[in-house]
Amino acid sequence: MGDYVEKGYLTAIEQIKAITGEKQVNAVGYCIAGTTLALTLALMQKRGDKSVKSATFFTTLTDFEDQGEVGVFLTDDFVDSIEEEVEKVGVLESFIMSRTFSFLRSNDLIYGPAIKSYMMGEAPPAFDLLYWNGDGTNLPACMSIEYLRGLCQENEFARGGIEMLGETLQIKDVKVPLCAVACETDHIAAWKSSYDGIKQMGSRSKKFILSESGHIAGIVNPPSKMKYGHYVNDDWSAEPDAWLEGADFHEGSWWPEWDKWLGPRSGKKIPARAPGELESYPALAPAPGTYVSEVPTVSKD
Repeated sequence: MGDYVEKGYLTAIEQIKAITGEKQVNAVGYCIAGTTLALTLALMQKRGDKSVKSATFFTTLTDFEDQGEVGVFLTDDFVDSIEEEVEKVGVLESFIMSRTFSFLRSNDLIYGPAIKSYMMGEAPPAFDLLYWNGDGTNLPACMSIEYLRGLCQENEFARGGIEMLGETLQIKDVKVPLCAVACETDHIAAWKSSYDGIKQMGSRSKKFILSESGHIAGIVNPPSKMKYGHYVNDDWSAEPDAWLEGADFHEGSWWPEWDKWLGPRSGKKIPARAPGELESYPALAPAPGTYVSEVPTVSKD
């Protein structure tokens, strides 16, 4: 996990600052990248690094006390078998993680498609979000076990602190202005658990938005579609159910709400920078990047 913090977020932030000439960035983390962003911000607070002006968390868990539906896959017997597998293979293969999350939505992602394709001979409809959902990623063995044991099972970040990169990182160390967006029917990152984690962060300026729909569709929800409304409530003293009961509901996407929050924390608008225009930072390849066409292979020898 420390490599993702140091060589991921921290390196990216320094490169962005060097390329743009800006002193600060607004950071965003989605799902487990949001968890990693929280760890990064806690580390930066310890180091006195003020490179992040604000942070936005999409469907992010930082307090794993209530694990929600996914908790059935976080028991010792399941994690023990995962640990044994990744020690042999070197990675947690994308197939395992994908199948695990599919079991949580078995009617939608397993039985329904099987009935339509196998029993009824119907071709599955083209669906962009499911195509994205099918783009799996292998996770390094060490990182996956640190995440499953230290964060999910032991809940170290929220309880007493997690040891990382020479520091003890705690959830209260996250102190930059932050906005968090959770999704009402999210089966991966339950919104109430997301709310509980954000509530414990040490930031003085916090905003929480609850979007309708699930883990992907609730976030990838452009205003032009006028789908899935959202709830807003600035009362952080309330528990999740009371927060929702007292929240204001707004039709349509949460994006404009985020825009209102992020705008004052951003610089003036400028023409888009052209990647590779600085000689010292040449473009590596045309978008979307060479990694898209690479087929990962895993050796079990």
